Amino acid sequence: MGFCAKTTYGLLALLELAGVQGREERLQVAEIAARQAIPERYLEQMMAMLRRGGLLRSIRGARGGFQLARPAAEITLLEVILCLEGESKSISPGASSAERRVIEQLGSALLQQRLARLEAISLADLLHERDAMLQAQTMYFI
Repeated sequence: MGFCAKTTYGLLALLELAGVQGREERLQVAEIAARQAIPERYLEQMMAMLRRGGLLRSIRGARGGFQLARPAAEITLLEVILCLEGESKSISPGASSAERRVIEQLGSALLQQRLARLEAISLADLLHERDAMLQAQTMYFI
């Protein structure tokens, strides 16, 4: 199970912001959209959701843009997903057959594992992985 497009785009935007957080820079939606090939109008909507969710701070004006509201190490993937997608909805049981209960138990166990994993990963963790990939790509072998 991967991420839906909205979450993928949101994470890409947040990683862009996490990458400039130490320099106290702000990024505008158009800049993030161009860097990551995200439709600008769609990204504007996601950025508004992330701002309302307390993950972003927006600054108005000519030198305005977006910044992370907290350090990247304090923002978990679970927070991002809940902000963009909302709570997971489970199927309400109809007739409660043994087969249905087995499938529902499996689905519930998988969901709990996924939530625990997402809560353990921060934006800073993803940023470190990205930097390691970029560093590995720039190595030259003779």
